[in-house]
Amino acid sequence: MYKKHFGLRELPFGITPDTSFFFACTNYQEALNTLLIAAKNGEGFIKITGEVGLGKTLLCRKFMATLDKGFVTAYIPNPFLEPRTLMLALAEELEIPQDKDVDQHQLLKAINYRLLVLAREGKRVVLCLDEAQAMPIEALEALRLLTNLETEKRKLLQIVMFGQPELDKKLQQEAIRQLNQRITFHYHLRPLTKDDMEFYVSHRLSVAGYAGSRLFNTAAVKALYASSGGVPRLVNILAHKALMSGFGEGKQQITAAHVRAAANDTGAAKKRSWSWIWTSVLLLLGASTGLGWAYFK
Repeated sequence: MYKKHFGLRELPFGITPDTSFFFACTNYQEALNTLLIAAKNGEGFIKITGEVGLGKTLLCRKFMATLDKGFVTAYIPNPFLEPRTLMLALAEELEIPQDKDVDQHQLLKAINYRLLVLAREGKRVVLCLDEAQAMPIEALEALRLLTNLETEKRKLLQIVMFGQPELDKKLQQEAIRQLNQRITFHYHLRPLTKDDMEFYVSHRLSVAGYAGSRLFNTAAVKALYASSGGVPRLVNILAHKALMSGFGEGKQQITAAHVRAAANDTGAAKKRSWSWIWTSVLLLLGASTGLGWAYFK
């Protein structure tokens, strides 16, 4: 596509969560530090929330990749499962062989035994649940029961939930108030700031192998922020389309015009409504004219 044109080794603005592109700005580094500290402290429940497109899955993968060999991780990307199926998914992640018709009691015993074996080996087990806002109430209650598995010293299983803000609302329900009380660490992800944007774009280009002069000019970076609101997924989509547009024109630098064209082609992007601006101008002119007539009367 445009890799050779811009001297890139790979596409810099893909939307697949790739930990090599993890951007450690203040917001995301704080979230990662929260996860690592909580995991090392052996906390039972940890919660990370954030709006759509803020990079929760990427943060999750970065967290699991950063943990040392003293941890065993289990990852369930879609926990919209009933309790028994959720436990089967956990058993599969922990490499516990199970019959398809095993009952929930035997399943829980097998998980408990496996966790005890890992604990004797000095291992800590962390279960990461992505899209946790989709979990049924019954499955959330099953999670709470799983955290009851413990030795005299510590929990056998730590659980990290990554979800949209709807997860907070779900956890406020009376039926699962005990689970909500057990969440000891929490972090809410925020969008990139204006100051972050310049470094974010440069970071991703550098990881992708770009070594030339400034590729996105100052106006283009400002337009990226204005059109995306600092949401990384939208930034990536818009930057990718802007690069395609620049490549199509044979340009060596991306301008605000390329970003605006990308925004106009992206439904979720924030677009400037020029008709609204002209309407405002006309209203102001009308008001000024009215004031003028009032003055001369």
